[in-house]
Amino acid sequence: MGVAEALDRVVGGGGVRFRAFDGSVAGPPDALACIEIRSPKALSYVATAAGDLGLARAYVTGELDVEGDLYTALAHVSRLDLEIPVGARLRLLRELGGVRLLRPPPRPAQEVRRLRGRRHSKARDQQAISHHYDVSNRFYEWILGPSMAYTCAVYPTESATLEEAQFAKHDLVARKLGLRPGMRLLDVGCGWGGMVMHAAREYGVRALGVTLSRRQAEWAQKAIAEAGLGELAEVRHLDYRDVAETDFDVVSSIGLTEHIGLANLPAYFRFLYGKLRPGGRLLNHCITVPSNDMGVRKRWFISRYIFPDGELAGPGRLASSMNAAGFEVRHEENLREHYALTTHAWLRNLEAHWDEAVGEVGEAKARTWRLYLAGVTLGFQQNQVQLHQILGVKLDAEHRSGMPLRPDWEPPQT
Repeated sequence: MGVAEALDRVVGGGGVRFRAFDGSVAGPPDALACIEIRSPKALSYVATAAGDLGLARAYVTGELDVEGDLYTALAHVSRLDLEIPVGARLRLLRELGGVRLLRPPPRPAQEVRRLRGRRHSKARDQQAISHHYDVSNRFYEWILGPSMAYTCAVYPTESATLEEAQFAKHDLVARKLGLRPGMRLLDVGCGWGGMVMHAAREYGVRALGVTLSRRQAEWAQKAIAEAGLGELAEVRHLDYRDVAETDFDVVSSIGLTEHIGLANLPAYFRFLYGKLRPGGRLLNHCITVPSNDMGVRKRWFISRYIFPDGELAGPGRLASSMNAAGFEVRHEENLREHYALTTHAWLRNLEAHWDEAVGEVGEAKARTWRLYLAGVTLGFQQNQVQLHQILGVKLDAEHRSGMPLRPDWEPPQT
């Protein structure tokens, strides 16, 4: 029996076709997705790693490929049961080459082996952030577009452009925070400075952003100078825990909570609470999981290749942690569908700049990002992950919130 026939018999279905290095082909001829097994090494990767990690290793190294659009292929592959039962796995091994497949091939260089130091210490967090963000600013420019915003956009309509949606996201955060000229904003995990510059340019706010990525900080500092915003906007290469200033009017945390660690959430929100003046607001915007009982398993592709040490919380846990830190929680919304649109736009940008991206970071890194963006788009669509914005306020001594009686950040419907 050929390799393709054996795979199809064990894990076939869902409209997937298999083609293998031994010339065998199996699966429906009109399948929308075709998985190509290019070498025995691809089988060894799959046989020696659980879940999606083996498939990811094989794809990143090019030993396994997908014919056609990767997103479309993953949408069909996701219907397959990749957790093959032990008995079926042993039968498959015998048919495909026996125990020699159980000799693990070398792990791709793009995979994080081990981060040094105590989990979520300042030094280890610096390593984790550097792995993901200090890749290449040019590479990120091709994926993210001119906004250089690497967080969920807010689409006014499904036909809106990525740039329009990223502007809408920054402005929604600004309106929820109630920004006005002369206010002081602290933006923790500021990325390339998009929120900092938006607050300064559009609202006349004095904005300080901090990031653990040196390359992000350098890019943002240059962009601020070129935009003539230096008197209002500043970005520092700094751990948020080392911000010395206090009495900020507002704090925005956009895409940082995912890196904090579940055990550190209480301390994180207490720290941000301490940075605010009475009446100040916090807007926390982050990826979440649908249930507080879910987490990111270490063997998952995304933990080894994309966000080492990343941990996702459910929205209930985040709101409870904010509340326990002293915040009065005033508003929450789920932007899950918006993030699916955002990551799909990033994937299209990557495909449009594929040759340049490969030249800039190498084919293995580019394939890692293609797999990541296609997979996470599917994850948001299938409600495996969500995106929640939670707004809290630090009450003053008389328990006044300074909030409007009804939310005033959405434009009136026409």
